[in-house]
Amino acid sequence: MQTTAAVARIPEGDFSIEEIEVGEPRAGEVLVRIAGVGVCHTDLIFRDQFAPYPLPAVLGHEGAGTIEAIGESVEGLAVGDKVVLGFSSCGHCPRCNEGLPSYCRTFPPLNYAGMRLEDGSKAFAKGDEAISSHFFGQSSFAVHTITRARNVVKVDTDVPVALLGPLGCGFQTGAGGVMRSLAATPGSSIAIIGGGPVGLAAVMGAVIQRCATIVLVEPIAARRDIARELGATHVVDPAAGGMAEALRSIVPDGLDYVFDTSGNVGAIEAGLASLGSHGAIGLVGVPKRADAAIAVNISALMTPGHRIIGIIEGDSDPQAFIPELLRHHAAGRFPFDTLIRTYPLTEINQAITDQARGECIKVVLLP
Repeated sequence: MQTTAAVARIPEGDFSIEEIEVGEPRAGEVLVRIAGVGVCHTDLIFRDQFAPYPLPAVLGHEGAGTIEAIGESVEGLAVGDKVVLGFSSCGHCPRCNEGLPSYCRTFPPLNYAGMRLEDGSKAFAKGDEAISSHFFGQSSFAVHTITRARNVVKVDTDVPVALLGPLGCGFQTGAGGVMRSLAATPGSSIAIIGGGPVGLAAVMGAVIQRCATIVLVEPIAARRDIARELGATHVVDPAAGGMAEALRSIVPDGLDYVFDTSGNVGAIEAGLASLGSHGAIGLVGVPKRADAAIAVNISALMTPGHRIIGIIEGDSDPQAFIPELLRHHAAGRFPFDTLIRTYPLTEINQAITDQARGECIKVVLLP
């Protein structure tokens, strides 16, 4: 069938809106009509070949919509189901069996190969040209897409399905990073570096965890104001200088947790310097340079028992965690939809520009 998609053809180039063909779902797959898809920095990292991905490609990994067709061997799903699309995992390796599918042993090929691993085929084409698919198992910058059934989380909520896609990556990464990876305890202190969608989701996660001190470090004043509305107790402007000193002035004995979404080496080092005894820093921000490195004094790390934790997808199992976040939303504790601005899919390039300028927090494209 024909569908419309935003196709990445050139590193650092604009997405092009094209009519392409999408095949039928195969065994273990479903066809989804996308109602809305979030734009994440990770999409641009792969488009620009900071991390390799075969171009031309349909990217997008924060999709949500309605199932329109089902392949063989798919159980528990039906045509008409409203779904959020998450990342791919195998479902049977040791990490998946632990409820940690984001650390699946085959995570990289399942999410980054751009094809079906079984036979190398792709779900999209334009005439004789194959177009890479199955980005994070879904490639949802399109009106229709083929996704692995294991990616699909069936949802029952009053929130418009078009707004749910970011729960599949950015919002679950921020909230899960605090609620799952760091497992912040009631009464604890946390600093969150970066007030984008992941950072603000982390603020909401810290409120849910009943942290006593929640500090957002963010240079854009409007985002600092939003963080206070969401429950941050303090805000810090890193442009004012002395970030570590500012954090220590709030919590003189040092923070229990730091959660970095910026990937900024200087900010991460300041966060480390702000940790208290047995404090932990969680890292989700992707640095601009692949060889970025922080300076760590091993003795200074060992003596107070500091921990540095790399985090993927907030250590979450989407099948359980996305419904949990929707329950928090229904109770007024996770108002993620207030952070979203929608654009037509055809305006993807303008939306990316606006998000990069800080004119909006989270973009969702409406095909």
